[in-house]
Amino acid sequence: MRKLAFITGASSGLGQALAWRYYQAGYDLALLARREGEMQRWALAHHMDPTRYRLYAADVAQVPDVVAAGRACLAQQGVPDVVVANAGISVGMDTAEYEDLAVMARVFAVNNTGLAATFHPFVAPMCRRGSGRLVGVASVAGIRGLPGHGAYCASKAAVISYCESLRGELRGTGVRVVTLSPGYVDTPLTRQNRYPMPFLMTPEAFAVRAVKAIDAGTSYRVIPWPMGVVAKLLRLLPDALFDRLLVGRPRKHRAPP
Repeated sequence: MRKLAFITGASSGLGQALAWRYYQAGYDLALLARREGEMQRWALAHHMDPTRYRLYAADVAQVPDVVAAGRACLAQQGVPDVVVANAGISVGMDTAEYEDLAVMARVFAVNNTGLAATFHPFVAPMCRRGSGRLVGVASVAGIRGLPGHGAYCASKAAVISYCESLRGELRGTGVRVVTLSPGYVDTPLTRQNRYPMPFLMTPEAFAVRAVKAIDAGTSYRVIPWPMGVVAKLLRLLPDALFDRLLVGRPRKHRAPP
């Protein structure tokens, strides 16, 4: 019987790269995103066997919808071996702008509440089986705050802390919680960035390293590893020096009005 991977944010970027990597490894797929048509076109373009995947259309910011999709997966495909909560958004914000408070709420709804809602249907079934991987996709942006990135940095710091909490809760159940913190990956989220992106990697290269870390049950992994070194050094910098280094750094684009 083939293994099953449930992946959110599967209509582009990292989600598609992870889905393809798991498909090539012989897994069946349960793919979730808002844009079902994009997922279907991608699957057809890759000549994927229709008996080996199912598509679930849902907005992860809508808790009832993503939970319903997870339960549908359980009913139709069984308990996944791997659940990757990959769906996420990255939008710049300015706290002085009233409308950006709604932007922040949307980022948290997708990146945090949506992640927990993605895991929710599968926790108890995985624990009963005694195995599984719950994978939260964070970011190195969650290690230190960057000007103009308040919503995104805070949300990814929350992913790291949440997954650490969940890892402790599930200790001894056989279910492993894996936190992945990508550096800069060439995806639609990063192509509009207005600042240098060191160690930029392709989604495919990220997926290869990510699947290895997930298979190993690694608790926390920064990909690629040189970005992990940079992140640790930044964490050690005194605040005054860190702040000076960011003076004049372009901010991320805010959401269009």
